Amino acid sequence: MIFIREIDHIVLRVSNLAKMERFYGEVLGCTVERRREDLGLVQLRAGHSLLDLVPVDGPLGRAGGRAPSAEGRNLDHFCFRVEPFDEEAIRAHLARHGLSVGETAQRYGAEGDGPSLYLQDPEGNVVELKGPPSP
Repeated sequence: MIFIREIDHIVLRVSNLAKMERFYGEVLGCTVERRREDLGLVQLRAGHSLLDLVPVDGPLGRAGGRAPSAEGRNLDHFCFRVEPFDEEAIRAHLARHGLSVGETAQRYGAEGDGPSLYLQDPEGNVVELKGPPSP
């Protein structure tokens, strides 16, 4: 039996590496952990997990075919667990970066039902920000 504890990393194929790195760094607070220029890979620390950005025109990215777009994404969405989940502060922060966000709703996640909201990164990937389970 295999027991999965948490997401280790997610890899996004990207068209504009600089723009995506700024979004995940400045807006969501991820930090660059490692760069592999030989592979065309930037690894960002996202809490206990990693978010890998791979340019579609780089060595790894070319293997994945066409670039993601509104007609074809790499995935439906991914979710970052956020602590604390201060909805007002999160919305204000995202607004300062010119981002609109969906409604906050109770949604089921790894820890049970809790508040979450959705937004899109610069290339249209849907990102869910999820708070702790509700009592």
